[in-house]
Amino acid sequence: MPLYEHVYLARQDLTAQQVDELTAQFKAVIEQMGGSLANTEYWGVKTLSYRLRKNRKAHFTLMNVDAPAAAIAEVERQQRLNEDILRQLTVRVDEHETGPSAMMRKADRERDRDERRGERRREREGRGPREETEETETTTTEE
Repeated sequence: MPLYEHVYLARQDLTAQQVDELTAQFKAVIEQMGGSLANTEYWGVKTLSYRLRKNRKAHFTLMNVDAPAAAIAEVERQQRLNEDILRQLTVRVDEHETGPSAMMRKADRERDRDERRGERRREREGRGPREETEETETTTTEE
């Protein structure tokens, strides 16, 4: 069966749980039509380059699909009918990526960069790397 990478954008006012339910719904359609989902990744809420149907942000989800073309066509049809889905894109690939996708690797790099920046800031302030400041109690004597 052909392999696909399918990304869809859901409205920003949905909760992460509702987006997971949408993914489960699309997974059921794919499995019902003889396909399978190799992997799904929730990329989180990201800012869009321009407004889509009055939304400035959207939930991004990637699905690696191994299914016949009819299953992909049905998922896309259901997504076009669903008001919660802003956009979708399906690309046929020769093989699925192993490990995290480029978006997840980017998020890891940014998280590592932010941690390094925090350590440098603490060093500039003279606190040292990742040291917890201990609060000492001062006692006063009463006269």
